[in-house]
Amino acid sequence: MTREWRVDDFDYALPPDRIAQEPLPRRDASRLMALNRRTGRVEHRLFTDLPDLLAPGDLLVLNDTKVIPARLRGRRSAPGTGGRVEALLVERLEPESGRTGQAGRDHEAWLALVKGARREGDPIDFGAGLSGRLGSRAGEEMFQLDLWAGAERGDLPTALEAAGAMPVPPYIRREPGDPREQADRERYQTVFAKSAGAVAAPTAGLHFTGELLETIRDRGVRVETLTLHVGPGTFQPVRVEQVRDHRLAPERFVIPESVAREVLDARKRGGRVVAVGTTVTRALESGATSSDRRVAAGTGRCDLFIHPGYEFRVVDAMVTNFHLPRSTLLMLVSAFAGRDSVLAAYAEAIQMGYRFYSYGDAMLILQETVT
Repeated sequence: MTREWRVDDFDYALPPDRIAQEPLPRRDASRLMALNRRTGRVEHRLFTDLPDLLAPGDLLVLNDTKVIPARLRGRRSAPGTGGRVEALLVERLEPESGRTGQAGRDHEAWLALVKGARREGDPIDFGAGLSGRLGSRAGEEMFQLDLWAGAERGDLPTALEAAGAMPVPPYIRREPGDPREQADRERYQTVFAKSAGAVAAPTAGLHFTGELLETIRDRGVRVETLTLHVGPGTFQPVRVEQVRDHRLAPERFVIPESVAREVLDARKRGGRVVAVGTTVTRALESGATSSDRRVAAGTGRCDLFIHPGYEFRVVDAMVTNFHLPRSTLLMLVSAFAGRDSVLAAYAEAIQMGYRFYSYGDAMLILQETVT
């Protein structure tokens, strides 16, 4: 009989000082906990040891999504108003979906989480040549938001880059004007990011450097990238009691032909498919074709919610960070390695002083014996 999991089953206590507020000076200087998903045994390593834990013939899959400066702060600009407005861009609307029916280099329509503006038509000044206008409501605190660039900026991407801040999660505390916001533009972004569209980083990829990836390739490991544009739904609190009642907001993904081909080739040569992050895991499992453990190339919208009871069809090993209590990400990792093993590993990580969450340390979950 399948167990009915409650969200409470994925809770744990984390001291606040374990939440990393900024990255280490070097990306690959983080610690790496290796967890055997079969036995629950752990080993404490450094992230630079990752090549030694991979084998020739393995396939490492990365998410090349690029985080946009999606957090905007501004003021209502209608006469007699001037109240503060905060917006988090969620997804760009296609031209035919927008209220104005226009989109281009100087204008776009977005779905956005907006605080401080409630009336349709409210004009907003975000500074740096970026203006906005509140559109129709699309959900709780979700609105259509029209954005356009002033003549002094020339195009919308330039204005957005100047006005926006990187959308680091709320547990990374940043006040407006915090000098660390500028550093976030580099460090809350992977070194292999190229496809703009995410409003949150695929944080397992933050540990990689170009040099480390070259070392991995030199070991005979194939490296490929897919794209899943991470949205805020991945990190939204789970507000139901029963895990099965939760739903994930869909996120756009692209699986290239090269990834589908390399997954098949890895199977033929006896290599493992190693997913870097929960986003890659969800994309690959969404693209699984059947029980033959292959994956289909293509595009789509991923709303796959992986929790204990799920049978993995593509992914053999996973690089991931340490995740929030009661989160869908912790549920996914628990599905992969077993809830009891994962929570025991987390307890040991807390005791050993590991750094948690987006700017924290990493975990490698694999099946072979950890030596």
